Order: sequence, then structure tokens, then C-alpha cells
Amino acid sequence: MQILKWVLKVLVVCSMLEVFPLTLAAGCSEADRAALLGFKARILKDSTDSLSSWIGRDCCGGDWEGVGCNPAGRVNALALQRPVRDSTLFMKGTLSSSLGNLQFLEVLVISGMKLITAPIPESLSNLSLLKQLVLEDNGLQGNIPSGLGHIPFLQTLSLAGNHLSGAVPPSLGNLRSLVMLNLGRNSLTGPIPSSFNTLALLQSFDLSFNLLSGFIPEFLGQFHNMTFIDLSNNQFSGHLPVSVFNLVTLSDLSLSHNQLTGSIPDQVGNLKSLSSLSLSHNKLIGPIPASISRLQKLWSLNLSRNGFSNPLPAISSKGVPSLLSIDLSFNNLSLGTVPNWIIGRQLSDVNLAGCKLRGAFPKFRPDSLSSMDLSDNLFTGSISTHFSNMTSLQKLMLSNNQLKFDLSELIVPDGISTIDLHSNQVSGSLSSILNNRTSSFLEIIDVSNNFISGTIPEFTEGSSLKVLNIGSNKIAGQVPGSISNLIELKRLDFSRNQITGTFPASLGQLVKLEWLDVSINRLTGKIPTSLMGIKSMTHANFRANRLCGEIPQGRPYNIFPASTYAYNLCLCGKPLQPCKGKKQEMVPVNA
Repeated sequence: MQILKWVLKVLVVCSMLEVFPLTLAAGCSEADRAALLGFKARILKDSTDSLSSWIGRDCCGGDWEGVGCNPAGRVNALALQRPVRDSTLFMKGTLSSSLGNLQFLEVLVISGMKLITAPIPESLSNLSLLKQLVLEDNGLQGNIPSGLGHIPFLQTLSLAGNHLSGAVPPSLGNLRSLVMLNLGRNSLTGPIPSSFNTLALLQSFDLSFNLLSGFIPEFLGQFHNMTFIDLSNNQFSGHLPVSVFNLVTLSDLSLSHNQLTGSIPDQVGNLKSLSSLSLSHNKLIGPIPASISRLQKLWSLNLSRNGFSNPLPAISSKGVPSLLSIDLSFNNLSLGTVPNWIIGRQLSDVNLAGCKLRGAFPKFRPDSLSSMDLSDNLFTGSISTHFSNMTSLQKLMLSNNQLKFDLSELIVPDGISTIDLHSNQVSGSLSSILNNRTSSFLEIIDVSNNFISGTIPEFTEGSSLKVLNIGSNKIAGQVPGSISNLIELKRLDFSRNQITGTFPASLGQLVKLEWLDVSINRLTGKIPTSLMGIKSMTHANFRANRLCGEIPQGRPYNIFPASTYAYNLCLCGKPLQPCKGKKQEMVPVNA
């Protein structure tokens, strides 16, 4: 959310470009025009069609898309962004070093062009008036040029979403005017440079999704204007820096997916402006401090997959009043029951998986919940009517419990998209959840490893289903030909059942299918050659059926391991033995 705010700020700056041409003197600098055409020459293909407007001699007349000029006719802004709503558009090529000749440039934004590759030109360090440098979501490679640290007035630097590698240049610590720094989603290594302690004006700091290591420096606590810190998905170690928890303006803090140790300091309660706190997937231990109840603006709390232990803080009904989303899953918590301060609150997301909850299923407030994950607990009994009034519920995950009920009794909202009940004691028929009422919204169904019986129901057109896992049940009958209506399906598993009959040829119409497991059933006949039309298949398992005939002879079916087809009646052809009367041929590399 915070990143979007910063992008919007950049867009506001860029929108000024539309105003500039109205007050400009005629013509533009020949040197600037040559620099722009140098950039255009290095773009080999432009499906955005932006550069087609770069014709004629007047680059400041308002006709050159993305170009803005000052009243003296010097180019001071260049903003080329892929339209947000069309991900198919792109520019292909490299960034020309001629961009460094635009000596009056204040704003440079080239983003969303995944096929602009090669290193960032060193010449950009010559842009001494530059204030905004945004090269996000391109295909740029190599190291971050150290010369970028010598652009004196730079306020925004975003190189996120590229393929940059190497260390973060210590020279970036020279950017004393920097307000926003985003180097996220690259492959940067090494520590946060100690020279960054001079970035006193920094408000937004994002190094997420890299390979950075070392300790998180205490000097981050000196940046009293900081509102956003995201260092998630790296390899940082050591304790949480106590100083960070004194940043009273901090709104978002994400340190998840690292190797942090120790406990949460009591000073966490000082973060008066904090709205989102994520410390998930670390090695943190100890109890969750009671001071967290003082966070009046906190709406999202994610402490999952650590080693936090009892007791949970006793939070009153007035504590953490803005909380909407909580995730305490997979710690060392033994809660027994859901605490009252959670169950009685108007939450949108509750994730308490693996918290050793037991007994009858709890009754949450029905009017706001959109996502619930209480999997890997010890709940027993039925949940049949618990969700009938939860009109906002979209994701329901209750796997690995001891719930016992008939699917025909389960009432879920019409708009639910995910139902995961695998590894319980559920019985009944699939038609209770796979029907006309739910078919257009459901994307994920996993009811594997239960006691479900009956047959696979017919599928209607308009299905959004992407995952269907009904494995390890007691389902019989045949696979309906209407399975071809599941055109969005990526994963299909009906292994370990009692399914009979032949494969419907229509299965080959599921062109997005990546995973297919039909093993340990009673299927007969051939594997249909229509499956050859599924080019995205990466995993298949046909073992332990009664299949016969030639395996489809083309990738990937003829290069899957032999175990994929083991224990059938008379399958033949690569990777098994040749079919009788047919000589096995070498498979071409591109078959």
C-alpha cells in the first residue's frame, strides 16, 4: 500500500509534464533532441507506440509523448511508463548513455518495460539537477552504478523490480536529499551500507526481495520522518533493532522472511502511527509483549511462523481498536481456545493455524470475515451452520483437524473462492459444494483425505476453478466429459479413489493444466492423445490403474519417469517398453 502511495506521488510529478508544453517557447535544444533520439535508437521495438510520436525537430512542442520541457526549451522531464492495464505492451532494447546528456533533466521515469535490459548507464550520474529517478520493473542487469550517489538533489530513487546484483553502493549515502529509496525485487547482496546513516530525510525505505545479509542497523531509528520500512524476504540476522520501535511516524514495518532472532522489545508499543506490522517467517521467540495493545492504528498484525510462546497478552476490548487482520499461525502457542479479544472483534482475516486450538469450533462475528485459516488444530464436531451468515467470507481453510460432518449440511456463502477441508472426517457428496450456485466463484477446492463418496458431478460453463483436489476419498463412477468446462484449471488430483471407466478425450481441452494425478483408481482404456494439447503440464501420475495402449509419444509424456505409468495393465511406448510390433524410435529433442 505504501509503495502505491509513493508511485502516486511520482505520477503527480509526471502529470505536470502535460502542463509544461502550454507555456513553453517554441523549439527545443538541439542537444536535448539528439539525446532523446539517441535513447530512441537503442529501443529496438516499442509496442507501447510512445516513441512513434518522436518526430519533427520540436521535442518541446507537446507532441513528443512523455517529454516535458522548461520555459527555456530544455528537456527537464522524461516519463515513459507501460500502461497499468495492459501488461502485454513493452519496449525492447537498452538504456542509451545519451540520457546522461539531458543536463536539465529533473524527472526520469522509465518503468514497466520488462525487455529493456543491460546495465544502468554510468552517464546518468551526470544529471546534476535530477530529483526523481524511477527505473522500476524493467529488465536491467549488472551492478547499481556508484555514480548515482553523486546526484546532489535526488529525492526519489527507485530501481525496484529489475535483475540488479552485487552490493548496495555505499555512495548512495551521499544522497542527503533522498526521501524515498526503493531497491526491492532484485538480487542484491551484502549488508546495508553504514554510510546510510546520513539519510536523515528518508521517509520510505524498501530493500525487500533481495539476498541482503548482516544485521539491521540501529541507525534506522534516527530517521524521525520514516513512515515505511520493508526489509522482508532477505537474509538479515540478529536481533530486532530496538531503536526502530521509537519511530513515532512509522506506518508500515515489514521484516518478514529473514533469520531474525530474539524477542519483540516492549518498545513496540511506542509506534503510535503503526498500521501494519509483519515479522513472520523468522526465528523470534518469547511471549508477544502486552504493549502491543497500545497500537491504536494497527490494522494488520502478522507474527506467523516464529517461535512465540504463551501467554498471549490480555488485551481489552478497547486495545488495538483498528485491528482487522491477525496471523499468529505456526508458533509455539498452545491457546486451547480462541481468545475473547480475537473472537469478539470485527475482523476481516483470522489466521490461527497450528495454535493447538481444540474442542468445538468457535463462533466468530459473522459480519466482516473474508478469510479464515484455522487449519492444523484439534477442532472436533460439525461446522455445518457456522458460515451461513458470513456473507463476506471468501477463503475458508480448516484442513488437518478432526471435524466430522456431511458436506450436504455445509452452508457457505455464494461468493466463496477457496474451500480447504483436507485431512478431516468429512463425508457426503461433492455435489454439495460443486454446483451451479458456487461454480462461478470457486477457485480452489481441496477436500482430499476424507470420507467423501458418490460420483464426480457434472461441471457447468463459466467455472473459475483453478485447483480441484479430491484425492484419497471413496469417490466412484466415471470422470464426466463436462470436465472440459474447467478451462482455468491448473491442478487436478483425484488419486486414491474408486473411479472407473475411460479418460474423456475432452480432458485435453484443459490447456492450462500443470498438475494431473489420477493414480490408484480403476481407470481403463488408453491415455488419450488429446492430452498432447496440454503444453503446460509439469507433473502427471497415471500409476496403479488398468490402462492399456501406447503412451502419448511427445513431451512431456514420453519423458516422465517410468514410475509415472507403473502398475497398469498393458501400457507401452516411451518411457516404458516398445509397443508390440512397433520399433521404439529415438525421441527428437524438440518433440
